[in-house]
Amino acid sequence: MKSLVIVESPTKAKTISKYLGKGFKVESSFGHIRDLPKSKLGVDVENNFEPKYVIPRDKSKRVKDLKEAAKKVDEIYFATDEDREGEAISWHLAFALKVDPEKTKRITFHEITKHAIEKALENPRTIDMDLVNAQQARRILDRLVGYKLSPLLWHKVARGLSAGRVQSVAMRLIVEREREIEAFKSEEYWSVEAEFLTAKKEMFLAKLNNIDGKKLDKLEIKNEKQAKKILSDLESADYKITKIEKKDRKKSPHPPYRTSTLQQDANHKLGFSSKQTMMLAQQLYEGVELGAEGHVGLITYMRTDSTNLSGKFLGEALDFIKREFGDDYSLKKPRVFGKKAKGAQEAHEAIRPTDIEHTPKLMMTHLSPQQFKLYDLIWKRAAATQMADAKLAQTAVDIENSDGKKYNFRANGSTVVFDGFMKVYPDLAKDKILPELDEGEKVDAKEIKPEQHFTEPPARYSDATLVKILEEHGIGRPSTYSPTIATIEKRNYVERTENKRLKPTDIGIIVNDLLVEHFPKIVDYKFTAKVEKDLDDVADGDKKWTEILQDFYPDFEKNLKEKEETLSKKAMTEESIDKKCPECKSDMIIKAGRYGKFIACTGFPECKYTEPVDGEEKEEEQEALESNETCEKCGKPMAVKHGRYGAFLGCSGYPDCKTIKKIENKTGIKCPKCGKGEFVEKRSKRGKNFYGCNQYPDCENALWSKPTGDNCPECKNLIVYGAKGTFKCSSKECKYVKEAK
Repeated sequence: MKSLVIVESPTKAKTISKYLGKGFKVESSFGHIRDLPKSKLGVDVENNFEPKYVIPRDKSKRVKDLKEAAKKVDEIYFATDEDREGEAISWHLAFALKVDPEKTKRITFHEITKHAIEKALENPRTIDMDLVNAQQARRILDRLVGYKLSPLLWHKVARGLSAGRVQSVAMRLIVEREREIEAFKSEEYWSVEAEFLTAKKEMFLAKLNNIDGKKLDKLEIKNEKQAKKILSDLESADYKITKIEKKDRKKSPHPPYRTSTLQQDANHKLGFSSKQTMMLAQQLYEGVELGAEGHVGLITYMRTDSTNLSGKFLGEALDFIKREFGDDYSLKKPRVFGKKAKGAQEAHEAIRPTDIEHTPKLMMTHLSPQQFKLYDLIWKRAAATQMADAKLAQTAVDIENSDGKKYNFRANGSTVVFDGFMKVYPDLAKDKILPELDEGEKVDAKEIKPEQHFTEPPARYSDATLVKILEEHGIGRPSTYSPTIATIEKRNYVERTENKRLKPTDIGIIVNDLLVEHFPKIVDYKFTAKVEKDLDDVADGDKKWTEILQDFYPDFEKNLKEKEETLSKKAMTEESIDKKCPECKSDMIIKAGRYGKFIACTGFPECKYTEPVDGEEKEEEQEALESNETCEKCGKPMAVKHGRYGAFLGCSGYPDCKTIKKIENKTGIKCPKCGKGEFVEKRSKRGKNFYGCNQYPDCENALWSKPTGDNCPECKNLIVYGAKGTFKCSSKECKYVKEAK
């Protein structure tokens, strides 16, 4: 008997082929082979929202090849991913190949291993239409919102704009955070830290904790005058240790990764975007070449909301840990985790290595640097879940002055008594070690230092923090986080800051404000979360998929028609300013276009004069460039000119002298390697920004992060901007990291 197995990915097909015998042929559909048409709505809203699926032109040959392959076999197995998207792909394939969905052989597996594939082949099922309908409902709902709202944005804001359901909610979060930042009023406050010295000349630091028994709030010391008053009170004071509190505590490992927690950790620890994380995880799941082992899938399915681990993995992990680390690090019985995410499916598994024996060290030579970093993170997190708790010794020391007003300083420290799971998955910052101290012991204050601080606004969202808040609101599912962020970035609704945070663009703010004011239901957190719950109910067979659309569409369509008639493009996209056009003397206005705000003449189309909103600043910059830069060939001033690829410097002696030069985005930071050039922002062939010396090719010094201009206190190399609001050393060998203030 001959069998055809169809998957959605050619890499996945290659890995599965390794485990099947000669009687099996494995083919790939290369993703979806049927979808709603691009050129029209493709949904019959008058006929119970019946979708009109089509086979895209670029998929017709693939479908033809699959039909030919199907004729030569006795049975067909549909082996697409086990989520709703994968179920829908199998359903579309069955339709295209004219296979009755009720007679299909649908197989699923959480990992691409011999054991999992064989088990799946032994237990085929039919296509689960509840899962298919849940995916259909999401696809059609998103099509209705996007296809109907986008034309309104074209008419009322600017051509080329588009709207999406989940993406619009993510944009609302980002815009609201930006407004919190803009409205934030910084407050001054001071802290007081003392450097104490023991009789044995051992030094330790302590912070002022309370005054006369009253604990200090963060903003208690409001200004320098109050800080100096404290220093005055403590002048010539004697100190002794009044209390030492020691306690032991245990620290347990985190649960294994789910999709959201993997994206968050990969962003925090590796600097990966959600899109990059999921792309690399897909590669590890589908398989890589391991020399003599062939093509092997290294991790389980990466779109999951479960923290469950299979009994097989738990048993293998316990044996591995006992063998590699000893009895002290192993558990007597497996550690299991309760489900955390809303709607988590416990039949699914967490993200883990398919084989605990495939250690990161053994895999290093088979993986790209990025693949290795992510695999290392996944392997260590999964292994740590089955290791013993860490044991910590924590110490709190109180120091007080002897006379007058009582000023209490506190020093905290901790030591790792037993590292436990942290042997493979470090989970603490560098320990602050205190010297051996005794109650009643006198200590000297070597120095008491007041330090000024200012309260800071909430940070802009990173990929990690946005995924976290979306999950907290119940918005989206494991498969939607990454494409949501990628979409708003692609649409130019957000831009990345220097530390990779998400900042809304002018056009992103305009689109968000329109939706919030005129289509509040679309961007309502509770409504969007309810839709996710309804989709879960459809997947569980508890709700009809058309009910979701019937509840939503009539009111949406009514509101859409009303706004098409009442909204004024001029009121939404134009702002009066006190400025005249330099060419025709007409009034100038600030307009909103697809790429943001700009200043334009009201005499359009007769007068087409425009300038950027920050035109005055740019004019000053251009004048500075013209006066400071001279042509290296003829000595005449260089002028800022504009071409199809943007601004550049051209000789003012043109056409007699045709010298041109790139405008460098300078940092003002001198290159320490050659001492001649300075770091300028550049872009690699793959489109990634970096900072290189402008004396290239004579000097090839380059950094992947923007330098701050400061030097590392430990190794004297340059400090650069790091992830999550930090500064770090540019040297890979140096581990110096500091939080940005």
